[in-house]
Parts: sequence; structure tokens; C-alpha cells
Amino acid sequence: MLRWLGRWGPDVKGRSAWTRGRVLAGLAALTAGLLAFHRAVPNSVGRLGSLLEAFLPWLGLVVVVLFGLALLRRSATALLALLLPVAAWTYVFGGLLLPGETKGDLLVVQHNVSDENTDPAGTARALAGAEPDLIALEELVPTALPVYEKTLASDYPYHAVRGTVGLWSKHPLTDVRRPDIKPRGITEPWSRGLRAVAHTPRGEIAAYVAHLPSVRVGASGLASSWRDESAGLLGEAIAAEQRERVILLGDLNGTVEDRGLDPLTSRMNVAERGFGLSFPAGFPLARIDQVMARSATVSHLRTLPTTGSDHLPVAARIALGVAPS
Repeated sequence: MLRWLGRWGPDVKGRSAWTRGRVLAGLAALTAGLLAFHRAVPNSVGRLGSLLEAFLPWLGLVVVVLFGLALLRRSATALLALLLPVAAWTYVFGGLLLPGETKGDLLVVQHNVSDENTDPAGTARALAGAEPDLIALEELVPTALPVYEKTLASDYPYHAVRGTVGLWSKHPLTDVRRPDIKPRGITEPWSRGLRAVAHTPRGEIAAYVAHLPSVRVGASGLASSWRDESAGLLGEAIAAEQRERVILLGDLNGTVEDRGLDPLTSRMNVAERGFGLSFPAGFPLARIDQVMARSATVSHLRTLPTTGSDHLPVAARIALGVAPS
């Protein structure tokens, strides 16, 4: 390769392939630094760190653009520098591209069905068609809830609904509670959390369903204080959970790289395989619909075909391992 690069002659200013393209090389190094050390980007101003982390995988496109520019500039220095962001991206995200397990102890589906969904029956049938053990839904509105209950009843005889979130199960559900994840600044009625115990053939599992507050991107940066506060409350509830095995399903309005979800990702395992970009449904940019587990492994996560929602459903395989004594 070095011999091939050496055939690139000098440019009009007399610069060789090794002395031109230094700006591109610097941009490559900066991209690598952002990928590898994104936690070093401060969150104190506009939550820029969380904003970067929300779209971190897309820095791979920056590498592609820089590669094209390096070829146009015929810069050997820039091409070699691009090995840094390639290595960093592969280290952070490469594992998600590997083939995942096709088998698991449980299959679960998570979906924000949208409060503007005009086809709740079709949405319910699509989710049931994946044949999961558990189905978690958010943005359930009073007019659509009876449709979901009726459509899912035959295959999912057990279900629980609290506020705008619900859980449907093939296995019995008991001990249903409403964890308090409401931020202090929200004064209107607000109920977006549910906890139940699913009695599966592999033992009892505490299943949490949550819909954390939305975030907004504006001129001042990322507005996520309510989301972050709600994530902290949910993390405390899961930390206090007495049952060892826990599954969290929800629209968390954040990616697993986003430090705003640290109260959850520090306590739970996230998907080992699969990107599962879920929002927006028309052109998914980020996975904000999550499946996490404690004392279990989320071995593979994928999206399901679009429904009447602005989110894509995500399906995840859960490996439970040895049952706790």
C-alpha cells in the first residue's frame, strides 16, 4: 500500500502525498477522539455531551466523507490517519454488527404505539405476529386501549396497564405496581411507569415498562433535564427491586451511549448484538426504544416492520441463564 501511495506525485504547490492533507488528518484524529472519548465532552453547556452521544454511530459517515476527500487530495497522511476513527468506531459499535443468537429463553417486544396511531388493531396483530413472550406498549390512549386488549386477548391472556403504559404476557402477571418516575417539574397528571412480576417457565422476572419524558433539540442545545430526572428515579426503583432478574422495556428517549441514562445503563445489561434504530420510523436515526436486563443477557435486538406509529417496534432475545436460588 505504501508503494501505491508513493506513486502519487506532488501537487501544484510541490507538496507530496505525505505533506498534503494535514487538515483532513486532523479531522480524522478529532473524529476518533470524539468516538473514543465522548464522555470527555462536557454536558454543562447545552448538554452537548448527551447530544453527541445520541447520534454517535453516525460519526461513521464522517469517516466515509473524509475518506473520499483524502482520495481526492491524494493524501497518504490523511488516509493513514483515518485508521484511527475506523478503529475507534469498530471498538465502540463493531460488536453490534456481529451475528446474534437466534434462540433465547424469552422473546420480548417493546413499542411506543403513538397516541396518533389510526390502526391500533393492525399494530397489535403485527406485534403478536412476532410471537413474543412479553409485549410492552407506551402512549396508550383511552380510545385505543380496548382495541389492544381485545386484539391481544387470545394470545396474551395476562396484561396490566398503568396510565399510558401497558404490559401483555403469555405468562401470569402478579404484584403490579406503579413506580414513581414523575419529574418534580411536571404538575399535570402523568403516569408512565409500570412494574409487574412475570411468572415464566424459567422463574419469576420483575418486568418494568417505562416511557421517559421527551427531549428537545434547540438553539441552546439538548433539553433533557426531565428525562434525566425520570431516569434517575427509575434507576433507584430498579436498584431497590428485590427480585434478582429484572427486564426493562421502554421508550427511554435516549440511546444507551447517552450519559443521561447512566442510572439505568450502570445497573443493567444492554443489547450485545443489533443496532435496532427505532426513531423516527420513516428514517430511523437512533435507538431510543430500549430493552435492558439485570441478571440476564439481552443477546440480540432488532427492529420489526413499521406500524401506524412514528416509532419502530424492537424485539429482543433474553438469555436468562441459571435460575437464581
